[in-house]
Amino acid sequence: MPGPSPAPDPSRPPENPATDVVRWAAFSCVLVPVVLLWYGTSLAGAAGTALGLTAVTAVCRLLLRQSERGAARVPTEENAPHRGRRHRTGTGAHRGGRHTGGSTPVG
Repeated sequence: MPGPSPAPDPSRPPENPATDVVRWAAFSCVLVPVVLLWYGTSLAGAAGTALGLTAVTAVCRLLLRQSERGAARVPTEENAPHRGRRHRTGTGAHRGGRHTGGSTPVG
């Protein structure tokens, strides 16, 4: 029977899932070349693999940070009034929908 889980440490900030992903990716950037060397791959092949994995990890980290900033910005934009073509108010001839008047052919 498992015991109660330990209380979270208040001095430690809450974990971020994106940080965990980047941490595991960085770990794999080290582990994969070591395993390749262990199984007899050349040093150049393992180094190339390490560089490729590092580049992919860096790009993914950049995209994750960018999406986090965008997600944090969305709630503040929801409070702003919507303006633009699809959010106009009022009446007019160009409101869309079906027009029930007249059956005159165009042309």
